[in-house]
Amino acid sequence: MVGRAGTDADRLPALSAPRFVGRDGELDALGTALGQTPAVVLLDGEAGIGKTRLLREFLASQAERGRRALVGACPELRVPYTLGAVVDAVRDGVDNVVGLRLSGLGGALRPLFPEWADDLPPAPEPLEDATAARHRLFRAFAEVLGRLDVAVLALEDVHWADEATLEFLLFLVSRRPQPVSVVLTYRRDEVPPGSLLLRLLSRPPSDAHLVRLTLDPLDVGETAAFVSSMLAGGHVSTEFADFLHARTEGVPLAVEESVRLMHDRADLIRQDGGWARRRLDRIDVPPTIRDAMLERVGRVGPDTRTVLYAVSVVSGPADYTTLRAVSGLPEERFAAQAAEVLGGGLLREGRPGQWSFRHSLACHAVYDAIPAEERRAMHLRAGRALERWPQPPVAQLARHFRLAGDVEAACRYTEQAADLCVQSGDVATSALLMHSLVTSMSLPAEPLVRLVTKIQFQALSGSDPYSEIIESLRSALGGQVLTPGQQASVRFQVGRVLMVAGEIEAGRGEILTALPHLPPDSSEAARARILLALPLGNARPVAEHLRWLQEAPPPARSMASLDLLRMSVERAFALLMLGEEAGWEAARHIPDDVSDPREASVVAIGHTNVGEEATRWGRYDEARARLARGQALAERHQLLDYLDSIASSRAHLDWFTGAWSGLAERTARLIDDDSGVRLKDRSEAALVAGLMQAAAGDLDTARERLRFAGRDDQQRIEAAAALAQLCLRDGDVDEALRLTDQPAETAVGGGLWSRAVEFAPARVAALAAAGRLARAADLVDTFEAALGDRDAPAPQASLVLCRAIVAEAEGRFADAVTLFSRAAAAWEALPRPYDALLARERSAHCLLADGRDEAGLQLLSDVARALSELGARNDADRISRFLETRAGGSPAAARGRGRPGYGNRLSPREVEVARLLVEGLTNRQIADALTVSAQTVASQVKSAMRKLDVTSRTALAIKVVESGLVGELRQPPQGDE
Repeated sequence: MVGRAGTDADRLPALSAPRFVGRDGELDALGTALGQTPAVVLLDGEAGIGKTRLLREFLASQAERGRRALVGACPELRVPYTLGAVVDAVRDGVDNVVGLRLSGLGGALRPLFPEWADDLPPAPEPLEDATAARHRLFRAFAEVLGRLDVAVLALEDVHWADEATLEFLLFLVSRRPQPVSVVLTYRRDEVPPGSLLLRLLSRPPSDAHLVRLTLDPLDVGETAAFVSSMLAGGHVSTEFADFLHARTEGVPLAVEESVRLMHDRADLIRQDGGWARRRLDRIDVPPTIRDAMLERVGRVGPDTRTVLYAVSVVSGPADYTTLRAVSGLPEERFAAQAAEVLGGGLLREGRPGQWSFRHSLACHAVYDAIPAEERRAMHLRAGRALERWPQPPVAQLARHFRLAGDVEAACRYTEQAADLCVQSGDVATSALLMHSLVTSMSLPAEPLVRLVTKIQFQALSGSDPYSEIIESLRSALGGQVLTPGQQASVRFQVGRVLMVAGEIEAGRGEILTALPHLPPDSSEAARARILLALPLGNARPVAEHLRWLQEAPPPARSMASLDLLRMSVERAFALLMLGEEAGWEAARHIPDDVSDPREASVVAIGHTNVGEEATRWGRYDEARARLARGQALAERHQLLDYLDSIASSRAHLDWFTGAWSGLAERTARLIDDDSGVRLKDRSEAALVAGLMQAAAGDLDTARERLRFAGRDDQQRIEAAAALAQLCLRDGDVDEALRLTDQPAETAVGGGLWSRAVEFAPARVAALAAAGRLARAADLVDTFEAALGDRDAPAPQASLVLCRAIVAEAEGRFADAVTLFSRAAAAWEALPRPYDALLARERSAHCLLADGRDEAGLQLLSDVARALSELGARNDADRISRFLETRAGGSPAAARGRGRPGYGNRLSPREVEVARLLVEGLTNRQIADALTVSAQTVASQVKSAMRKLDVTSRTALAIKVVESGLVGELRQPPQGDE
C-alpha cells in the first residue's frame, strides 16, 4: 500500500555508497593473475562500468595482506602531461627517498620531483640525445620501483596517457626481471589510432603472465542488488529494477547517479514492503549521466556550485588552496561549501587534501555547464595560482591561459611546454600543444607564424590536421592590421600548409603572392622558391621548376640549424623529382640519425621522400634502405603518421619488386582508416590495391581503387595509366586516350620523365591502338630526349617498352620481339618481375605474328606458369585460354613451314579480324573471340589498313567486302576512325 507524503513510511533513508556487486569473478581473476609474477593485467570497459571500483576493491584486499601498490590516473586532457600518471603514482607511494639508496640515476628525477631535490643524487650531465635522456629517466623510475616494497603499479585510464607514459610502460614490461606487476585500465573504443597502447594490447611481453579482463554491464538482478545496497538494503521492486536497467543499460555509475537524482527529487517511495519509483510511467530517468549530474548540481546553492565549477576547471585532483583560488570565494564561504560537496558524494578525496570528481563524465558535465564568462575567469585564476608554484606546471598553465583568453601568457607557456616535450622526445604532444593554441585563439601574426612553422604536422593524428591551421592563418590576414612583410609571412605559411595538405595550385598562388614581400635573405624566401620548384599540380615545363630552384638564395649563416637542414632536404627532394642526378649527391648529405626530435622529423620525411623518388628512378635497393632509415627514426621519435607514409611507399615498392605476400592486407589497413591515415597515403595504398586486383581479375574493384587513387596529385598520373591499360584490354581505345590525354603534357610534354615510367607505355599503346602511330613515335622521341642517358633503370626500361609497342603497331614484328625481350631483361634486372613477364608475353605474341609459332607458344607457356606463381591469376588464365585455343586449332605441321610471305596481301589472321570487324565487333569483342589481347587486335587492324591503303575502320570493312575476302557488310563497324 502506498503511504501518504510526509508520513514516517514515506521518509527516505539516507543514501549510502553502493555495495560492490556482480564482480566476484573478475575479483578472483585479478587475484589469480597477480599471484603469478610478473603479471600484466589489461582491464577494459566503457566509462562508468566500474573499472576503478574493481581495482580499488582488489588493492584494498591486497593492502590487508601487506602487499603495497602504487596507483596513478591519466586525466582526460586534450594535451596530457608527460609522465604525469607515473609521477603521481610514485609521489603518492614514496614518503622518503633517502632510505632507498638510489644510484646516480636517481638524479634524473630532480625535474619531476623538485620537493625531493635535497634527498636525490646530483643531477647527471645533460644528454644531447633526447631519446637517451628519456631512456635514462625510465631507468631511474624502474630503479625506484625496484627499491620499493611494491607489488603492483596500477595506472587508470591509459587511453588518455601521453606517449611518454606509454613508452615507459613498454619499457617497464620489457625489463628482465619485470620489477612490478602492472595493471592498466582503459577504454578500448577511446584508444587513439596509432597509439602505442595498441602495441601493448596486441603484443604484450611473451614471458609475462597476461590477463585480459573486460567488464560487462550489470544484469537486472545485479542492478536491483546494487540499488538495494544504496537504500539500506531495502527490497527493490522488479518493475523498478527492470525500468532502471533499461534506462541505464546496467552501467553502475549511471545507475548510481540516477538513484541519487531520484532521491534528491523525492521520487522514491515505499511500496509493498520495498522501494519503487513514483509515477514510473510519467517521469523518465535521465538517459545519460550528464543529465543526472547537471540536475544534481542545479539543486545546490550558488557557492556550492562554484566549488564544483572550480574542481571541473582544474580537471584533475587539486588541493584546497588551489581550488579556493580558482573559485574566487572568500575563505570562510569556500570552507563551508567544500565540506558540503564532500559530504554529499559529489566529490571524493583521493589522497589527503586532493579532491576530484568521482568520475570524469561528471566532471565534464559540470564543466560544460559553466557560463562562458565565469569559465574564462576561473581559468585565469587557475593560471595565476599555478604560476606561484615552486615548479610551475607549464603544460597546465598553457591550457588555463589559453582557455582564459590570455594570448601572451598562453603563447609563452605553450612554447615552453612544447619545448619541454621535445626535450623528452615527445614530438606528438609538442605538436598537439601548438596546434591547439593556434586553432583556438586569435594570435598576433608573429607568434602565429612562429608556432605554425614549428608544428610537425606528421606527428599529429587524424586525417586532416591542416584545415583549422589554414583557417587561423587566413583569419589573421583578414582581421589584423599587418605590415607588408607580416602579411607576406602569414601568406607564405598559408601557401606552405595548403601544399602540404595537397591543395597544390591554391598553395602555389599564395606563395607567389607572398614572395615579392619576403626578406630576400630569409629562410622563408628560400623555402618559397624550393616549394615552387616542386613539379606538382598543373603541368609546367621542367625548366620553369628548375629556374625556381636555381633562384633560391644560398643559406645565410644566420639561419637556424633546423632551417638549414630542412632546406637541404627539400632541395634534394626537388632535384630528384625534376629528374636531376645532382639530387643524389644532395641526398647523400641527409644524415642517417639525429638526436634532436625536430630534426628527426625533417630527416625521417626526407629519407621517405628520397625513397619514393628512388622507386620512380628504379633504384630499388636505395629505396628500401631510405625507407628503412625513415622508419627507424619515426619509430624512435614516435612520429606515428610518418609510419603510414612509409608503409604506403613500401607497399608501392613491394608491388614493383613482386613481394606480394601479405600486400593486400597491408594496403587494406591503410585504405580503410579514413580518420587516421592521410589522403596521400590512402591513395598510394589504393593504387597498389587496384593494380593487384587487376592482376587477380577483380576488375570492377580495381577500377574503383584506381579512381580513388587518382584523387591525389602524386598518384594521379600512375592511376590514369593503370585505368587506361584496363580500357585497352577491353578495347575501349577512346576512353584510354581520354584518360591519358591531360597527364601526357605533365608526364612527357613538360619533360618530367620521372612521372612517365608507368604512364608513357599506356599512352603510346592508346595512340597506337587508335592508329595515331606518328604521334606515338613523337611521344617516344620526346620521352627519350627528356630522359637522355641518366642512370635511371626504370625509365630506361619503360622507354624500350615504348619502342617495342610502336614496332608492334607498325607490323615490324621481328624488331618488336627484340625490343620486348630487351624491356623484359631490363625489368628483370631491377627486379620488376610482373612487368618483365608482361613484356615477354607481348614478345611471344610478336613471335607468333612473325610466324615463329613454336618459340612463341613455348614462351607463352613459361610466362603463364610464372604469372600464376607470382599471383597474377587473371593474366595467367588469359594466356592459358589462348594456348588451349591454339592447341585445338592450327596443326603443328602448318606451324612448321615457317612464316609465309604475304606482302600486301592480308594474312589469314588479318582476314579473320577483318571478318569480325565487318560483323560490327569492337576490338575487345574480337580479342575475346580469338582469345588474344585487344592490343594485338588493334595492331592487326592497323596492319590491314596499311596494306589496303585505307585510313578508317569503316573504309577497311568496305574494302574487304568489295574484294570478296569476307561476306557482305552486315552493319557499320563501331568506333569509326
